[in-house]
Amino acid sequence: MKEKRTKDIHDRIYKFVIRVLKLIKQLPKTSENLIIINQIARSATSMGANDREADGTTTKRDFIHKYSIVRKEAKETDYWLNIIADTNEILKSRMQDLITEGEEIIKIVSTIIYNTQINKRNKQIVK
Repeated sequence: MKEKRTKDIHDRIYKFVIRVLKLIKQLPKTSENLIIINQIARSATSMGANDREADGTTTKRDFIHKYSIVRKEAKETDYWLNIIADTNEILKSRMQDLITEGEEIIKIVSTIIYNTQINKRNKQIVK
């Protein structure tokens, strides 16, 4: 069961990143949007890359570190998505589902970090 959930979050993050990249292709190339496009492309792709890196870690500490980066980048991506929605009225209604998915990913990743920290502490106590 744990393996299934782990793969689900990887898949959700990947699909989220792809959706963000497709969204930015639709943005008008105004001077303001070009800055935002650069920022959100970096934060969203960093989420995906660090999620994949977390999969290859050998210690819980490194795993927590990588997922902390995923969470930080997801929060930044959420910020940029909201900026896009509030400054590009034509896209705003179509973006709510994407914003909601990003917020859910932040909650899931936060839970993964918290549970890993608790599990790590419990194993240290048992030793």
